[in-house]
Amino acid sequence: MTADLREAAGGPRHEACRLFARDLRAALAGSAPGLPEVAVAALGVRDAFAPGGPQGVEPPVPDTALPVHLYGRQALVGPWPVPGRTGCGTCLRRRWQAVRSVGLREGVELRGGTREAGAWPYRVPFAAQAVAALIARIGAARDDGPGARSGAGQAERTGPFPDVWLVDLEDLTVRHHPLVPEPDCPRCAVPEPMTAAAAALDIGPAPKHRPGTARVRPVEAYGLPVDAFANPHWGAVGPSVVCDVTSPTTAATVGCFSSRSGEYLRETFWGGHAASYRASTLIGVLEGMERFAGMRARGRALTLTAPLSELGPAAVDPRETGLYTEAFHRSQPWVPPFTPDRPIPWVWGWSLRDGVPRPVPEVLAYYHKPGIEHRFVQESSNGCASGGSLAEALLGGLMEVLERDAFLLAWHGMQPLPEIDPASSTDPRTRVMVERLALYGYRARFFDTRITFPVPVVTAVAERHDGGPGRMCFGAGASLDPEAALAAALCEIATDSVQLLQRFRRGEAGYRAMAEDFGRITSLHDHPLVYAVPEMGRHADFLLRRPSPPEPLGVGDLRWSRADGSGPDVREDLRAAVEAVTAAGFDVVAVDQTAPEQRALGLHTVKVLVPGLLPLDFGWTRQRARHMPRMRTALREAGLRPDDLAEGDLNPGPHPFP
Repeated sequence: MTADLREAAGGPRHEACRLFARDLRAALAGSAPGLPEVAVAALGVRDAFAPGGPQGVEPPVPDTALPVHLYGRQALVGPWPVPGRTGCGTCLRRRWQAVRSVGLREGVELRGGTREAGAWPYRVPFAAQAVAALIARIGAARDDGPGARSGAGQAERTGPFPDVWLVDLEDLTVRHHPLVPEPDCPRCAVPEPMTAAAAALDIGPAPKHRPGTARVRPVEAYGLPVDAFANPHWGAVGPSVVCDVTSPTTAATVGCFSSRSGEYLRETFWGGHAASYRASTLIGVLEGMERFAGMRARGRALTLTAPLSELGPAAVDPRETGLYTEAFHRSQPWVPPFTPDRPIPWVWGWSLRDGVPRPVPEVLAYYHKPGIEHRFVQESSNGCASGGSLAEALLGGLMEVLERDAFLLAWHGMQPLPEIDPASSTDPRTRVMVERLALYGYRARFFDTRITFPVPVVTAVAERHDGGPGRMCFGAGASLDPEAALAAALCEIATDSVQLLQRFRRGEAGYRAMAEDFGRITSLHDHPLVYAVPEMGRHADFLLRRPSPPEPLGVGDLRWSRADGSGPDVREDLRAAVEAVTAAGFDVVAVDQTAPEQRALGLHTVKVLVPGLLPLDFGWTRQRARHMPRMRTALREAGLRPDDLAEGDLNPGPHPFP
């Protein structure tokens, strides 16, 4: 039986679809029976993210139909309809639109759509014949059994995501990539309610795949379909992975995706910094997935909106995690201050200390929820982490929270820190990278940044020998294994330092202006780059220019006797780290951010909060940490100074954290 065609209606802009549907109907006549109905529509004419999407204008497409989309010289076929499986034509339209150019997105999303500039030039008889042949081949391959899952005619990859095929009607090439279902698709996604019962975290055994690691399996074993997440047609976290072939230290990669919040189209960058481009690509895509999941609740439905005053002490109090000053809100009245009697949206987290659910303000759990009416602070990705097991994701998130808290305590408190001799490292890769940085004019220095907790935290500084432009950059790392903590901090400065001068030169006037007026520091990238200005080095003299420093420590001197990462199970490492934090009087609260596409790959993503520890903020006027009680008391409580800090004791310079 010949496949049926559903023609998109709605005026002149759909004329090309109507005519192509007619041609395709003729080309499919006489094909093998059992082919699905085919629905033809145009891409790029309406905002696929608008409420209701194209369904509000075009006739509804049955779930049994095979989507065919036209855009310029391209015809997109798929995903093939499978009952009960997510991934549909609306998912494709959203993913496709998300990787378009800024100009097209602005036109479609803010200007009311686009229109045809003329007749579609690719309506030639062979176009419909080529697409029809592809559809017939896919249909036949689906009936050929498992052996048909390889080769050019494969119908489905052996993976969790459906395929979409792209026919280039000009050069007659065919390619295909998996389509990651859109977790908030209004057509095929089923949002999961965020409830107290669903917040419980079952942290099972997590045996390490080899001694000394903090993972249950290597990243290479995740089976990550990179082309599903980074491809120029419908990549879930961006159009590409760019290899930085100019980096003389690490084989760095970088990618980017954009998301809209009102008039603002925000770019979110992700990347990997490893010794090979393959490893950096996998790490970078995992980071992109983590950031996509952490920006807003994906595939979840909020169930709780209430004022703090009604929720009681079980709720995480934003006053404990830090708020902006009254002066900030006076200068930016469009940012509403938090008040305990104003209803705000909440998600549910899980207390690792008490084993009970705790409501968490949505803006603290997700850092880019659209709209500003409830965003009384702008959170960052601090505490967000992914892993192949829940235990390793939780451990990674907690390590990040402890690392940033310790770094900020030392920086803002101008606390001198014991230096670590990198030559004492037992890892030859560490020693080689330190020597390589020296070849490029940078001295790599490392400091023991343990303040409150026994977990090893290392601050790294790459300092130019001559003190010139591109003077210094900073990094940090935390891990139960001191060698891993130092290596993580080194990785950050090894990548950033050799690019620092070039980046500084591109915007030198702006960075020098920031050095004169910290109010100009507004974004994440401003903080590290302003320290490329040579004169900014004075703010780090407390760390780098001690008059009579003691003998440096060995890396092994940071080892914590309770747990050093050498045990066989990540869960036991997590338990030790949580006990160290709770023994100091803090709770550890985790929000499960795992997006459906991560869950399909066996991955977990969490946001870890430790109310009371210092949060990492970007923008000089948004620094919550400088005004929190812990900033005044922690150094004294740790025995590092005799009294609490006064306002005049704080570092007058902004933090340089990247």
